[in-house]
Parts: sequence; structure tokens; C-alpha cells
Amino acid sequence: MHLHILGICGTFMGGIAAIAKSLGHTVTGSDSNVYPPMSTQLESLGITLSQGDDLSQFEPQPDIVVIGNALSRGNPAVEYVLSRKLPYTSGPQWLSDNLLNERWVLAAAGTHGKTSTASMLAWILEFAGLNPGFLIGGVPENFGISARTGDAPFFVIEADEYDCAFFDKRSKFVHYRPNTLIINNLEFDHADIFADLSAIQTQFHHLVRTVPDNGLILSPQGVAAIDETLAKGCWSAQQQLGSDWTYTLKHADGSAFDVQFQSQPAVCVNWRLIGLHNVHNAVMAIAAAHHAGVQLSDAAAALSHFKNVKRRMEVKGVINDITLYDDFAHHPTAIETTLDGLRKKVGDARIIAVLEPRSNTMKMGIHQATLAASWQQANQVMLYEPSDMNWSLSKAASHSGVPAHCYHDVAEIIDAVAATAQPGDHILVMSNGGFAGIHQRLLDRLNGESDDRR
Repeated sequence: MHLHILGICGTFMGGIAAIAKSLGHTVTGSDSNVYPPMSTQLESLGITLSQGDDLSQFEPQPDIVVIGNALSRGNPAVEYVLSRKLPYTSGPQWLSDNLLNERWVLAAAGTHGKTSTASMLAWILEFAGLNPGFLIGGVPENFGISARTGDAPFFVIEADEYDCAFFDKRSKFVHYRPNTLIINNLEFDHADIFADLSAIQTQFHHLVRTVPDNGLILSPQGVAAIDETLAKGCWSAQQQLGSDWTYTLKHADGSAFDVQFQSQPAVCVNWRLIGLHNVHNAVMAIAAAHHAGVQLSDAAAALSHFKNVKRRMEVKGVINDITLYDDFAHHPTAIETTLDGLRKKVGDARIIAVLEPRSNTMKMGIHQATLAASWQQANQVMLYEPSDMNWSLSKAASHSGVPAHCYHDVAEIIDAVAATAQPGDHILVMSNGGFAGIHQRLLDRLNGESDDRR
């Protein structure tokens, strides 16, 4: 079968492409915004890409078109599909129909930590010799790919609450029907499609309704938004972080900790990651793997070999003893926890935080009241304000307890960072997009090269 994927360079749709290719299908696709690591992954799979508005992409005519949620009515490719009545579906629906209905699905859901938790869980199952399939909204460094089919029965998936497609406004995860469900946390986000937290809770309860009575739901204890969601009705077994599952930090930065399940002997995790948020993610991954039959000692050993996910505190380079990190944080909670982990790691060393508020929710100003508080563990903050912001970042900067400055051009940020960075500093770049290639441009500038992208 020939699948043509619209919006193929999104992390989710790129994963669909990889799985379809491995199942023997012919896969092509198009997109209008291409940047690594997904573009690199697709090229390595031999998948042909077209520009999003080039209608020759439909020659020869595919058997089915899989349409990503970034495309809407008015898009030339979408209008072509509809006017010619080509068969089409969403990515989540295609995955459910063609793979997940035969698998033990382990789903990682929540506002934060989905990618990291799913990556840890997939690696634990891999380390245990189970060769799981997975589809993750990032690239786990242990695997080097974001998706694969794997062997039955286990399939790990990042369960995103964002909508499926312009014709299916339900959350993606309602198609997954997990046997093991992790709900890491639950906050208001995606204000472009959800009116309020209650609307998100409704979608999460739809997910809860799909877990069978012999399944398991894992969640942290005492999170009101999750408790309220589960109180709407739950027909599956539950275990909680904080009661059934507990941990004890051995190092303040989270690089070593003990994990215990009920009265069983504790196991120790020594790994390369930092941050309390990652400890929580790890305990959830261990608990989900335990439900799939993995011994706690094996799970702890697996995490000692876990490398992390690309764009999650990824060290992009060290120049003149200045370390540059790339991180996906784009919500105040994620910004705060990421900086907290780095601060605990580097102690009194200077941290320069560089933030691009790229998400729709951030651009709408939903988090403007809490944004400044999220970066207070940095020593200096550089804010990029894009032209399509609905509010001014200067307001948030004015409420900052540490120096914070706004810029309207990435080149200006590079100049400012290069002028202030000193040996021993840590530069943390946070964005959920390509950020105009700022990472390599900063490294080049710190290495004494000029910035040729002005």
C-alpha cells in the first residue's frame, strides 16, 4: 500500500512514516517546515519528501493519505484530497487500525514528561530483552530513532492530548487503548484547542475509559487535577507515586536515587540524568515496566545505561569551558524544573537561560503571570520575542528577580550571549522549535567565528 503523509516532518507523523515503512508500505510525504532531527531520520529511511504546496506530490496517486494535525482547511494539499475524494485518515487512527489493536500498549500521558518517560520505558523493556515497538515524540539516544514496530506484544507510545486532525478534534490518545497508562501530571496547556483545564480533564477521562479492567493506571498521589479526572469513573487497577511507589534521593541533583514498590526491597538507580522531574519520570517508567513483568533490579540497571532524549538537556558543545545545552522546555513548569535540575548539578556556576516562547499557548499569553517566576534559578535570561506574540515579554521581564532582557532578533541574542559568557558558564537554550539554528550559531560565535545568518 502507498501511504502519503501530509505534515510528515512532525515528530509524531515522522514516527508513523517509519512504522509504515517497516511494515512494508511505500511511504512518501510532504511538509513545509523541515529541520533535524526528524528530517535526518526520514532521509535515512529513504522516504521521499515534497514541499507542502506542490500538488505533484500526489502523482502517482496514493492508496491513502494520512493527514497531520498541523494542516487545516484551506491548505492546498488538504483541499486537493477532499475535492478528489482521495481516501484519508489521521495518524492516530491509522496506527490503531494497523498496529495497536494487536499489542499490549504502554502509554505515557500528561502535560509534561511524556517523551522522556516513554523513552525510559522503551529502553527498560529493550534492556530486558523484550524488543518493544515504540512511537515517541522525540529521538531517544539509546535507539537513535523515534519509532519502530518491534516485536509483539509490547508497544510504548507517547500519549499526546493534542487533537488528531482537522476532521477529528478528539485527543490523539483516545485511539491507543492502553493496557498500562501513565498520567504523569495534568495542567492547563494547548490553549489554542482547549478552553480550560476542565476541557483537558474531559479528554483525559475519555482515555481512562479505554483502559481495560485488567489494565493499570499509574499517577502521582495528591494531584488535584488527576484525582478529579479519575473520580469521574475508573474501572482499572491504580498505583500511585507517593504511596505504592516511593523514592529516596541519594544525590540532591537526582543523579542517584532509591526506588521502592510497596514492601519490596528498594533498588538504586545511578544514571546520567538530573532533576527531580526526571526522577519522577523514571519511577513511572519503572512502575509501567513492572506491570509488563520486568523486575525492579533489571529496570534500575537499564536506567544506568539510559542516555536521554535529544533536545532534553542535550549538551550541544563545550567551547572555552562554556557548556551549551538544548532543551525542549516551553511551559513555565518545565522551564522551572529544568533550571532546578541544572542548578543542582552546577552549584554556584553561572547559568544563562535563552528562551523562545514558541508554543501557541505561550504566544497567547496564557502563562504570562507565571513565566518570570519559572526562570529565577538562572543568573541571566535572554528572551526572544517573535513578531506574532499577542503580548510583550517585556512585562514578564520587568517582574523578574534576575536580569532578563527581550530581543526581537536571534542575531541580537547571539551577540548578547557572546558578550557576557565566561569560562565556567552554562548556557541553557529552551525552545520547542528550531530557534533559527541558534545552537550551532552560538557555538560558532563562542569559537570566534562570525554569524553569517544576519
